[in-house]
Amino acid sequence: MRYAVILAGGGGTRLWPASRAARPKHLLPLGPDGASLLAATARRVAPWRTLVVTAASQVDAVRAELVGVRSDDILVEPVGRNTAAALGLAARALVARDPDAVLAAVPADHHVADESAFRAAIDTAMTAAETDDVIATIGIAPRTPHTGFGYLEVGADRGDGTREVIRFVEKPDADTARRYVASGRYLWNSGMFVLRAARLCDELRRHMPQTWAALEAGTDEAYAAAPSISIDYGVMERTDRVVTVPADFGWHDVGAWSALSEVAPADDRGNAAIGNLVAIDAADNAVYTDDGIVVLVGVEGLCVVRAGDAVLVVPSDRAQDVRAVVDRLRASGRTDYL
Repeated sequence: MRYAVILAGGGGTRLWPASRAARPKHLLPLGPDGASLLAATARRVAPWRTLVVTAASQVDAVRAELVGVRSDDILVEPVGRNTAAALGLAARALVARDPDAVLAAVPADHHVADESAFRAAIDTAMTAAETDDVIATIGIAPRTPHTGFGYLEVGADRGDGTREVIRFVEKPDADTARRYVASGRYLWNSGMFVLRAARLCDELRRHMPQTWAALEAGTDEAYAAAPSISIDYGVMERTDRVVTVPADFGWHDVGAWSALSEVAPADDRGNAAIGNLVAIDAADNAVYTDDGIVVLVGVEGLCVVRAGDAVLVVPSDRAQDVRAVVDRLRASGRTDYL
């Protein structure tokens, strides 16, 4: 049987101050028609039986967003240990139910414009996983030389809708990103991949024995002692079974406020907003407000966020630096703002 596994445990610190511990990024109303990113993700994967992996502190909020998901399909991490452990938790649960299960791992906090094209790409990846026991990533045709995404260098066409993956590449600098896009040999790494649940268990057992031992122990204490490692570092960059499905369905990871124009309507001067905005002689700004009104006069290229007890103003080209604000607040003990 085919399944979708939604990863819904992160905090999304780059979207502070709207995204906080009590209301992480995937619960923000950044989806179509004011839906949360999590609810939009669940709608996209509705054709498949859905499991959700989330943090203990987020269970009630996740259940409220996903009223159609069965309670036994919500798996709870006792403590966050990154995506390798979270997906291992889901894979073991699926193998116990269905030894032939194929899963599509999808983050809860991404934006997809074309849901039909998304489902077609996932179906292609699922077929490849079932037929050849490969790990099929979803590679996105790059629209710009983006420095905020990892890349996949791709090789030969395998004739089944997939291509070989030569290597994973970390987030590049601007010049390198331009070369990648110009070459036509690179895709954005979307962080989505598809494989048999049993294959994921085998890969964890081989490449991440500490994590696998913690999962087999099955206790909260063992899970908490597992290393915090992403599935990309722990498995994907070490295995020789990776292929990719090239796709283009309007994907964005919404990793910074500068990406708001990807998910929110914009006026004729490029001001994208969620919430109440008045813009006078202003252009190319991104605005989010969960209450009241934001007024911009004579400014360009800013991200302005008004959320709860905090206001953020940052140039769009520095939006990736918002994570440093969270680090500074945590280091100074001002955790009441987190």
